[in-house]
Amino acid sequence: MKRFYRDVLGFVIKEDLGNHVEFENQGLRFAVTTSKVMLDGTGHPSYRVKATGQRFELAFPVESPEQVDIKYRELVNKGASQVRAPELMPWGRRTAFVSDPDGNIHEIYSLRPGEKI
Repeated sequence: MKRFYRDVLGFVIKEDLGNHVEFENQGLRFAVTTSKVMLDGTGHPSYRVKATGQRFELAFPVESPEQVDIKYRELVNKGASQVRAPELMPWGRRTAFVSDPDGNIHEIYSLRPGEKI
């Protein structure tokens, strides 16, 4: 996971404790942490059960529909798993989906004309 978020998505590692890694990228900061660290820290029983399904999604806006295709190819070439190739979606945005090594699906989508990142 550390390699994926650093090398594929381009997040900067702000802190790496081995079993807890904090990333930062353009105003966003998040951490990837083992279940044991969360169990020890919170005591919540949900961290005793093997995680399944989608845990979270990141959505990356790009300036144009063409940029969706470029970014999708770039991420797949760096090692992201292909989920759905770029296409115009019913909600009016060109969108593509890739996943990380744990199967979390992330979205790349085009902004509408006049919309800013």
